[in-house]
Amino acid sequence: MAYIDLGVDEKQFPGVTGPMRYRPETAKPLNELAEVLLRAPHSLPAGERELIAAYVSGRNDCTFCCASHSAFAAAQLDEGMSLVDRVRADLDTAPISAKLRALLRIAGAVQVSGRSVTPELIADARAEGATDLEIHDTVLIAAAFCMFNRYVDGLGTFAPEGQEVYAAMAHRIVEVGYGSSVPAAG
Repeated sequence: MAYIDLGVDEKQFPGVTGPMRYRPETAKPLNELAEVLLRAPHSLPAGERELIAAYVSGRNDCTFCCASHSAFAAAQLDEGMSLVDRVRADLDTAPISAKLRALLRIAGAVQVSGRSVTPELIADARAEGATDLEIHDTVLIAAAFCMFNRYVDGLGTFAPEGQEVYAAMAHRIVEVGYGSSVPAAG
């Protein structure tokens, strides 16, 4: 049970969805940010951007965000959950592009501290073909998910067990996006 009364059945509105129903006025800009970062047209495919969110969430031990964004990434990557699991288990040996690996290293540094991002990490990403926009958005996705992870865990929200719950959420996110993922309270 969440640390505060969110006014919802947490099994029906787990993780971030409960707090977002509790405060729809803050949910709106948070969902808009997620929509822009993870789904808007971009040179990085949506599945790779979701993988960045899942990777950071896993490093932050945020069960709900890691499981949900892993499912969202898997639903949009040809290799599915097996790739997500391999990236999360061992970034160095996962079968991903050198560019994505370099961007995930930047995301991992942001997860530790923004100051952990070094000129060398940026240079490595550029050497692998990452654009300034891709580097910028990787840093922002990682920073935003540190915030989302702390929001979810700081309120002690419920995280369902079992991939089937997250797969259903993934279907909805892929179909309608983040702006429509949390209905207004009322």
